[in-house]
Amino acid sequence: MDAITPETANNVDDDKKDVQQTIIKLPDYNQKLTDEEIVDILRMVAPGTNLRTALDGIVKIGKGALIVVENEFTPAIIDGGFKLNCRFTPQRLMELAKMDGAIILSNNMKKIMYANVLLTPDSHIPSNETGTRHKSAERSARMTNTLVIAVSERKHEITLYHKNLRRVLLNSNELLRKTNEHIQLLEKQRELFDASITNLTKMEMRNYPSLDAAIQTVQKGYAIQKIAEGIQRSLVELGKEGSLLKTRLKELLTNVHEETGLVIKDYTKLDVKKSRTLLQSLSYDELLEKENITKSLAYETPIKHKQIKGWRVLNKTSLEEQEIALLIKEAGTLGRALNSQLGFYKTLLGEERGTHTKEEIELIKLNHDSFN
Repeated sequence: MDAITPETANNVDDDKKDVQQTIIKLPDYNQKLTDEEIVDILRMVAPGTNLRTALDGIVKIGKGALIVVENEFTPAIIDGGFKLNCRFTPQRLMELAKMDGAIILSNNMKKIMYANVLLTPDSHIPSNETGTRHKSAERSARMTNTLVIAVSERKHEITLYHKNLRRVLLNSNELLRKTNEHIQLLEKQRELFDASITNLTKMEMRNYPSLDAAIQTVQKGYAIQKIAEGIQRSLVELGKEGSLLKTRLKELLTNVHEETGLVIKDYTKLDVKKSRTLLQSLSYDELLEKENITKSLAYETPIKHKQIKGWRVLNKTSLEEQEIALLIKEAGTLGRALNSQLGFYKTLLGEERGTHTKEEIELIKLNHDSFN
């Protein structure tokens, strides 16, 4: 019988992996997580959850750990260890972390299935990690398409792996500090957005609509929404500790989406949905370039805009959308929609509704004049 050399042993391992992948059809290890999947993962490990309590406890006692969430593909990388099949508690996970091997949790993370397991992911899967534990975690996550968590004993860090995701969890104090900084940036952007809205309204009420002012308003509105997306993800990661910031974020976002959408509806030369899609696809840095906003509204340059329909201003009345559409159609311009005689409104909307609409428009004009 031929002697087994390191080279032939590696060939046997490679053949074993090939057979495993053929039988259970392992997923493509280059898959990317969606934003929704990332949020779901962060919610699983947010402060206040049992899993996060266990992870923080492992860091606190100065131990490392390798934790895998079980799925149909994980048996292909599990070797040795012992079966537990017991209820998950933070204390049990902390005790099991004192052993060297990996810990396998059930798919719903309510049970600890195995402990002291050796993970054997495909060594051909590329990894940028240097440490043995983290390299094994990354390869296991990409090979089996599941969540794998590595706790570093030396760095006292918790790192999440899933598909292409690699994310180091910040401690709550650090995350709160960064989120507060982003909230302050959002507050400044909200001030600029409100100023842009006021300026745009002033020009429109005087029947001098400005494409440049509209572009600036849309730019600020979408910048706010982009910043908010990052904050919302941080709030998910903060769990219960982000409750007050969640309330503040809700206040800062009030009417931003609606107002921005109505500005687009008034000024775009495209279908409103298409303009919104183009704007949504822009990164935060791209939004800072006015040229990108201009093109999303189907203009080459921010030329002087002569007339608009007036969806945003008329939306401040109690008129229903179909009534606004009728008024816009018959008036033709915002100037006529705001400054017609009472009879015009009565003819379109009826005696009572027309009178009420005329009174509302006059009140809007009065309030705007007194404000300015």
